[in-house]
Amino acid sequence: MIFKQLLDKESCNLTYLIGDPITKEAVFIDPVDTQMDVYLDLLKQYDLTLKYSLESHVHADHITASGQLRQQLGAKTAVSSLCGAGSADIQIQDGDVFEFAAGETIKVIATPGHTAGSISFLWRDKVFTGDALFIDGCGRTDFQGGDAGALYDAITQRIFTLPDETLVYPGHDYKGHWVSSVMQERTSNSRLAGKSRAEFIDIMDNLNLPKPKLIDMAVPANRYCGIDEKLANQASEHRTADSDPKHQNSSMQDLVNAAKQQITEISPAKAQEIISNSTAKLIDVREEVEFNAGHIENAILIPRGQLEFKIATQPDLSDKSSAIIVYCAGGHRSALAANTLINMGYTNVLSIAGGYDAWKQEN
Repeated sequence: MIFKQLLDKESCNLTYLIGDPITKEAVFIDPVDTQMDVYLDLLKQYDLTLKYSLESHVHADHITASGQLRQQLGAKTAVSSLCGAGSADIQIQDGDVFEFAAGETIKVIATPGHTAGSISFLWRDKVFTGDALFIDGCGRTDFQGGDAGALYDAITQRIFTLPDETLVYPGHDYKGHWVSSVMQERTSNSRLAGKSRAEFIDIMDNLNLPKPKLIDMAVPANRYCGIDEKLANQASEHRTADSDPKHQNSSMQDLVNAAKQQITEISPAKAQEIISNSTAKLIDVREEVEFNAGHIENAILIPRGQLEFKIATQPDLSDKSSAIIVYCAGGHRSALAANTLINMGYTNVLSIAGGYDAWKQEN
């Protein structure tokens, strides 16, 4: 069999290619949009036909190439049914098996915790753990429905119970490590080895990591396989702009402008009028620290990067025809959030122009 581990240096994402030189069928796991030329060259080099593009979860730090691989090569895209990525061809369930080549199988193992829909893939003596388990580490649990307790359970009960010699191939590595084993991680992983569930949760709750710079764009784009949503192309452009502040600001503004063309903005005064005379729900899409520093009365906190996942936990927001007003600090994140809600089927979504800053000036 052909097996390749491919590193995207910008995101430190690890992509995997599995191919059969006889039947010519191949599978990608967690491909990155900016590496498309590399993928196409590899498939051509080995004369492979791509059957599946598998996602371990909806990524927050890069745009997936799954949509492009489907568009250009006809590959089937697959992601967990718990990710809210309805545009994927296959909605994966725990225990599903992907068959390819001559008798080759990839088994799905649900490993939630990094995100609610995170999964791992088991092929032969290799487990591809996505952002659940890293080499001497693990994925963060502070966004996208993350749950430290669930991650501890998933790793200790689903991954660490595999045979000791099972090779662990993570979705990321930041230290130049490429492969480990179940025994190695179970006995020496600094976040997990010898740690109780409570100790692990305490570690994860106190990491205080910075917000992923692409989360507000990558998550909604990846819900559409990185290509089908109207804003996905602008989101992809933003990634390459980070080294040029002028380009970055321009790209972000283009993204916001595109979102604003799809939504309805209202003034703070109009928002106050609607709130006072209706049952409209108010969503604050800023981060928790911003919310705690001050917010509009009765607002529900759902940070932009968690919107697609946490909104399902709010019974008051189950009626997609009810009025929803979203706001952020200055109106940019709320425009993106409103656009996402519309794409999710909400029909009466409004965004406060100027955000909380404008609200404070008028109230």
